[in-house]
Amino acid sequence: MRAVRALLFDKTELSNWALGWHQDRTIVIQARHQIPGFEVWSRKGGLDHVEPPISILEEMVTLRAHLDPCGDDNAPLLVAPGSHRLGRIAVGAIEMIVASLGQAKCIADPGDVWLYATPILHASDAARAPSHRRVLQLDFSVRDLPAPLRWLDL
Repeated sequence: MRAVRALLFDKTELSNWALGWHQDRTIVIQARHQIPGFEVWSRKGGLDHVEPPISILEEMVTLRAHLDPCGDDNAPLLVAPGSHRLGRIAVGAIEMIVASLGQAKCIADPGDVWLYATPILHASDAARAPSHRRVLQLDFSVRDLPAPLRWLDL
């Protein structure tokens, strides 16, 4: 397994955003190539992103390392337990699935690590008492992409 993407999040009093329920569906690649099953291309932060077949996402894991405390008031990650087993979830079905499966709050202390299946449904509210909430997120994959696509890597 190798790290294929790294992100650093920081919620602060000045940057206190919310993120609705969703699945992480894109991967970062070195360059665009038209390959069947790889659809919905985008460019974010100067990097090429694409939605791969769900089978690639289902073999990935995401690690979140908390650098700051993340209690109930500081917008912990919310997950719908078991949703990663449902494949690619249509946007219109998300609300019903979250209601059916429930949700769990990922409370964390500095140094805590959460590991979850990349396609799990997750969300985050705006913090009620914002302070630094830095999280280093690393996505890992065991698979090579079909040539000529290549992971961006770290």
